Amino acid sequence: MNTHYEQFERPSELTDKQIYFRLLVYMKPLIVPFIVSILGFVIFAASQPLLPGLMEKIITAIEQKDSQAQWVLPLYALGIFVVRGIGTFLGTYFLSYVTGKLVMSLQKEVFNHITALPASYFDSNAQGQLIARITSSVGMVTGAVTEAVKIVIREGLTVIFLLAYAFYLNWQLSLMFIVVTPVIMLIISYTSKRFRTITKKAQLIAGDVMQTIREMLNGYQVMRIFGGEEYERERFSKDLYEGFRQGMKSAKIAAISVPTMQLLVAMALAAVIFLILQPAILQNSTTGELVGYLTAIALLPKPIKQLTMINPTIQAGISGGEMVFNVLDTPAEVDNGTIDNKSIAGDIRFENVTFSYGVKNETVLHDISFEIKAGQTVALVGRSGSGKTTIANLLPRFYDVSQGKITLDGVNIQDYTLAYLRKHIALVNQNVVLFNDTIRRNIAYGGLQNISEENMLDAAEKAYATEFINNQPEGLETVIGESGLQLSGGQRQRLSIARALLKDAPVLILDEATSALDNESEQKIQEALKTVMQGRSTLVIAHRLSTIENADNILVMEHGRIVEQGKHEELLALNGVYSKLHSLGFDSMDV
Repeated sequence: MNTHYEQFERPSELTDKQIYFRLLVYMKPLIVPFIVSILGFVIFAASQPLLPGLMEKIITAIEQKDSQAQWVLPLYALGIFVVRGIGTFLGTYFLSYVTGKLVMSLQKEVFNHITALPASYFDSNAQGQLIARITSSVGMVTGAVTEAVKIVIREGLTVIFLLAYAFYLNWQLSLMFIVVTPVIMLIISYTSKRFRTITKKAQLIAGDVMQTIREMLNGYQVMRIFGGEEYERERFSKDLYEGFRQGMKSAKIAAISVPTMQLLVAMALAAVIFLILQPAILQNSTTGELVGYLTAIALLPKPIKQLTMINPTIQAGISGGEMVFNVLDTPAEVDNGTIDNKSIAGDIRFENVTFSYGVKNETVLHDISFEIKAGQTVALVGRSGSGKTTIANLLPRFYDVSQGKITLDGVNIQDYTLAYLRKHIALVNQNVVLFNDTIRRNIAYGGLQNISEENMLDAAEKAYATEFINNQPEGLETVIGESGLQLSGGQRQRLSIARALLKDAPVLILDEATSALDNESEQKIQEALKTVMQGRSTLVIAHRLSTIENADNILVMEHGRIVEQGKHEELLALNGVYSKLHSLGFDSMDV
């Protein structure tokens, strides 16, 4: 099967114990409710030996014809189950509280860290895998930290208390359980390694499944127009089958290891029963003592089974923890800038900028130099892959230059804090980015939410968006759906322009998007673009001649180099690359 999860296979520098103890650090803020839950499980476990003790008292009372016990033993039995109930409630409720808070805390930390990761991380990691880190991986982590701890404490203490009671009654017989312990530990050690490997692959495959679903949902129109339904079904089916196959491997190991360990315990029990029925022991023990002892050891298989079955959960949690820590340990964007209070006019200079990216360190920009004076418009034109978008991505430091420097008002952009630099840059994408929220929140997105209503309406008016906003059922409060799909392409673009206008930044990056729009929408967007560009230093990735004609400077790019530059008329007069692109028509060239 051709899968792409191998890119996420990273050797972990942490051992299983280190990963697990690192996970336990997240319990620190929840230590009080966690201790209460542990106390509840201790109460439950401590009540277990009381049951064989009750059986011993009942048998003794029957043998001795003790009628007075009819008043005492029922209350004793009732008391046991009241105590067990209190322990169960405290343990279960407070552990659920801890689990919920832990899930919320981990998911929040992973999500928050992803928002700070560099653009290169998103380029090399599939979205489905990242979603899996926040959802399934975190779920497995919390299972190991909370559910596993619950089983280990509750069932582990139950075994300890029952064995202590059994040793108290007859330590010679109880030695049988000590004999089988090393064998059980060897089995657990082997299965732990296998569970870890299988669970890690299963998580990666779960990310593949999410990625396949996401791509199908986002590209359903392409899927249908090109008849890709069967291809998507087969792709999804292969991912599901691979997940099923890994699940069955895990199930096979559990199906073999659990009954094997139960058989070892059963053999110890059988040996104990055999020894109990020897004449010497029968003669020296009362019926009540023997029934109490047998009851105690008969209660052992269930908690031992629970303990052996928790190993897959722990290994899944460790594997999930490794996945989560792979994200959390990825360095965030480098932000060593210190300037955050300088007035910005918008004077931009690219000085001998070279940029390389990717595993092969391929150079995509070569010695790029140009200037955008405050308030000027510079357009980038060229064939697809010539480096236009890369230049636009370097200005807000989505990527950092490999050589050379970029300055804003005479200051290297790396000397500004990232937040302050980006505060002074507005962006209008060709592929409009809108959110499944109201029109109001899409225009006043992020740091713009505190801007006055009057300014927001003014931005919408200048972007020619007021007309269609007023026609929406709830006006500004209308929810526009995922990616704004309830709006037309032109309406979505006008909202993104209104967002840029509302930000009122001195620098504008404009990936112009007027192709494939009806004439009316195109005309309104062109007017809106003229408005948003006024008085701003604008870097345009040009798709339309109307934007280029009025640019103060046009940079013609080929293979990551500037091959021509000048005004529209000057470049046409050169009869070079620009003239050829112009004659072919920008709309047909993906420039």
